[in-house]
Amino acid sequence: MDYTREVFLWQQTYATLFSVSNKIQAQMDKELGALTSRQVMALTAVIHLPKGGASLNAIAKKMGTTKQNTKQLVSAMERKGYVIIAASESDKRAYSVEMTEQGQRAFTASYMRGMFFFEKLFRDFSAEELEMLWSMLKKLYRYDGEEQDGFEEPADFEYQWQDGEVKPPGQE
Repeated sequence: MDYTREVFLWQQTYATLFSVSNKIQAQMDKELGALTSRQVMALTAVIHLPKGGASLNAIAKKMGTTKQNTKQLVSAMERKGYVIIAASESDKRAYSVEMTEQGQRAFTASYMRGMFFFEKLFRDFSAEELEMLWSMLKKLYRYDGEEQDGFEEPADFEYQWQDGEVKPPGQE
């Protein structure tokens, strides 16, 4: 491949990825309700981490961001009553983040609204195209040799969406 063309493709790919990411985040923020898309991702990280293991560093790693950025995000959710930030039982220098019942309800409602948005967002993609896109994005994440700590493992989350409402298990 011609080097000039390759540099052009690097620039265009980065610019497009940047624009697409911002466009999707802005629309998700409108669709989700009580939480922003970044807050939903932070809470998604919390429920994908072991109980008591949702430190600011662990959440930041899952989200691919900094501890400082995560602290700001989590502090905003704490002020709204969605999470509790407490000293970690295993490491007194670290903090553990736990979702409150109010946070669980807000998360479930936002998550379900997000699913409706995903349906619109990905409607023109086949399952094979989504697999390829996901694979390529994970490859891009590894540019520096670091693997993405994704969200494939089962989540520890008990609330459900039923009949347009958030309900804890046992209240069907």
